[in-house]
Amino acid sequence: MLAVAGAAAALLGSSVLGGAGGAATTGWSTPPPDKIVIDVATVNGSGCPAGTAAVAVSPDNTAFTVTYSQYVAQVGVGSKPTDFRKNCQLNLNVHVPQGFTYAIASADYRGFAHLEKGASAVQKANYYFQGSPQTASLSHQFTGRLDDSWQATDSVAVAALVWAPCGELRNFNINTELRVSAGTSDQTRTTSFMTMDSTDGSINTVYHLAWRQCP
Repeated sequence: MLAVAGAAAALLGSSVLGGAGGAATTGWSTPPPDKIVIDVATVNGSGCPAGTAAVAVSPDNTAFTVTYSQYVAQVGVGSKPTDFRKNCQLNLNVHVPQGFTYAIASADYRGFAHLEKGASAVQKANYYFQGSPQTASLSHQFTGRLDDSWQATDSVAVAALVWAPCGELRNFNINTELRVSAGTSDQTRTTSFMTMDSTDGSINTVYHLAWRQCP
């Protein structure tokens, strides 16, 4: 199971405040002062075995961070046939202050990639609320030769934000994926891999929240 921490380092977030009728405006405003509480219902996937992920909410309620420790996809020498793709689906209960709803406005992913010449990799994420047909799906492509840290940001336009239904508690799902392809590289002699990690070896993904007042 994931652990839920009480606070994280101060993180920059954004918020959208609705007018009296509940419609979102293009102005950015301060999020509600009350705390949000994130309970982890389930965590599934080859990239996040039990006990290898944690969630922390920022003190200002504008973001939360998911930290992983074993999220690595690879191909080539020393790899199993199933190692080319790793994924993790988080199923979260997000309790928000009364009278407000939220959406994921952006997400920051960072890590390290070693891709041999001819190899490639994809980082992908899907965001959706349980029972809702609306899904936000974004991906980022990487090609070798690459041996460096990487960073990618998923940004969602205000008009395309997927909001939690007002007055309803629906689990929020985040499904992330790393996929590495050997391509034309010689996978009998080399290894290509991709991780989502920070300099201390953990994998930190920051999700920035947008806020809207319910009608």
